[in-house]
Amino acid sequence: MKKENKTILITGASSGIGRETAVKLAKLGHSVFAGVRRKIDKNELESLKLNIKGVYIDVTNTSSIEKAFWFVLKNTNKIDVLINNAGIAEAAPVEFIDLKRLKEQFEVNTFGTVAVTQKFIPLLNNAKVINISSMASSGIFPYIAPYCASKRAMDILMNSFALENKNNIKVISIKPAAIKTPIWEKSVKNAEEAFLQLKEADRDKYKKEFDYLKKQAVNSSKNRLNIYNVTDKIIEIINAKNPKTSYNVGADAFLAEFISKLPQDIINFLITLKLKII
Repeated sequence: MKKENKTILITGASSGIGRETAVKLAKLGHSVFAGVRRKIDKNELESLKLNIKGVYIDVTNTSSIEKAFWFVLKNTNKIDVLINNAGIAEAAPVEFIDLKRLKEQFEVNTFGTVAVTQKFIPLLNNAKVINISSMASSGIFPYIAPYCASKRAMDILMNSFALENKNNIKVISIKPAAIKTPIWEKSVKNAEEAFLQLKEADRDKYKKEFDYLKKQAVNSSKNRLNIYNVTDKIIEIINAKNPKTSYNVGADAFLAEFISKLPQDIINFLITLKLKII
């Protein structure tokens, strides 16, 4: 049976998962609205001569979301799939995390996802909303607690929306293991800048852990799960008649989910052992 071409809106389409997903979906014949924040990214995507329209959207800005909605509405009266992909990753010990950075983490990953979904509900009747979450939403990873918490909060809020909404909108969460995307390089840069601003005594307290996490983040941008594992899962979900509410992608994601179901004291014991040997 021939697959029906759909109209899809995806946020955070400038790079990484968002860009690759937008391009792949357009090549499959779908109409794609690709959310970007820079003119250069819009021009680059549209220069591919695929069925992609760049849409300026900053998920932390109400006015930007409003303008994006009206732009999309001028071109279509229905969105079949909304992919909430825009995200950032902040890393720091809770003791020293700058509250401004913590709030920004939630503004993008959590509140931005809710804000975009709320605004586009009039176009989402009988649609799918696919949220790019993370295995970090299991909440078992210290030093990236801001990222973990923002993804967990997003999943909780959007699962409630799935139960509550009156528009027959199906909500799906994708939880990948660490993958090769620029988000980790940006995270390392931000964390390193913040770390260097600490007093020397405070840096010494966490230097071993910071060096380890930096190494892990660099590996995540080079040697981890291929981005196409996620784009393929997105396509599978779009084509599925009755997709599940949650999908793990990658062995580490399944392991994280398993560990997260253990009693908290056992989780903390296992994580503490891991930290002692790094």
